[in-house]
Amino acid sequence: MRAFTFQCARNEHSKVMNDMSYKNLKRTKDGKIYLRTTAAQARQGKKLIRLWAKEGTETFRKEYDEAVVLMNAGVKKQSAHTLNWLVMIYLRSPEFQRLGDSTKKVRERLLAHATLLHGTKPFKQIRVKDMRVLRDSIAHKPEAANARIKAMRQVYKWAIACDLSEINPAANVPYLKPNNPDGFYTWTESDIQQYEARHVMGSNARLAQGLLIYTGVRRSDVVRLGPPMESNGILEFTEMKNRANAPKERMIPILPPLKKIIAATKTGPFVYLTTHTGQAYTANGFGNWFKRRCKEAGLPQCSAHGLRKAGAVRAAMAGATTRQLMAMFGWESAKQAERYTMKAERNRLAMENMHLLIK
Repeated sequence: MRAFTFQCARNEHSKVMNDMSYKNLKRTKDGKIYLRTTAAQARQGKKLIRLWAKEGTETFRKEYDEAVVLMNAGVKKQSAHTLNWLVMIYLRSPEFQRLGDSTKKVRERLLAHATLLHGTKPFKQIRVKDMRVLRDSIAHKPEAANARIKAMRQVYKWAIACDLSEINPAANVPYLKPNNPDGFYTWTESDIQQYEARHVMGSNARLAQGLLIYTGVRRSDVVRLGPPMESNGILEFTEMKNRANAPKERMIPILPPLKKIIAATKTGPFVYLTTHTGQAYTANGFGNWFKRRCKEAGLPQCSAHGLRKAGAVRAAMAGATTRQLMAMFGWESAKQAERYTMKAERNRLAMENMHLLIK
């Protein structure tokens, strides 16, 4: 009986090994694994496909199978593949999987709209006019329409990199002019004073406002700030945005006004901001909660992100340069910071030189 059990175990182990056998894998000395091209695939210009999951796991098996499908998508076969197929393969790609969870969720939703309109069409036959139809189907919401085009641009950009397509039909579709080109409403100094008059020192609502205005972080980070991140009066953490793809380390000093607010407020042991049950907020949950606190202060137009923008305006008006704003708010591009510095400079010059109009 014991021998029979041992033999069954060996057979089961052998079965697992057979199930987990792979072909055309390349393993490098530093532990990276790739799916190789066959000679025919190499002549088509195809390249190695990196496999990211741990070998021997079900995730690795799934990633391997998807890479094989992608690698075997020959030039002739591709013409018959639909946009549904292309989006499906894109959503399984390592490039998409490395995006942040919130980004993946939003992009999947945007691509679902595209496939609803054009999913059954061969993706190689999708033209600029088809992308215009996608955009114009929701033209009354230009920000959402533009987001759909952005998502499709990413799909075809990836398809071109994988030699699946030669053109990006979404690339030549212009964006619609947004209803609100400035985005979220930016708090004014009087808005800040009105909020502080309603939510006194020591309240969670005041703590939230203080953390946002004196750190300049996004709501996805403000819910994570807490005592464990403190080191000699400095908050040290990794931004949530693009954490999986391009992690960004931040060091932000705890300014005296914020230090005073924290000291006056009951905070959690791991995060400063906690719910009434003592739990940490989610980013969305915090955004909704803070919006209600704004309404209580008679500021329904205000939001958490708008307070971050107010901080940038305050710093720019105080003379912060483009490079300084980029460092303070974690921006990679100067374009975002220049929106504030240029406006602040324009206002300063106007105030200083309006006397020139006097004859």
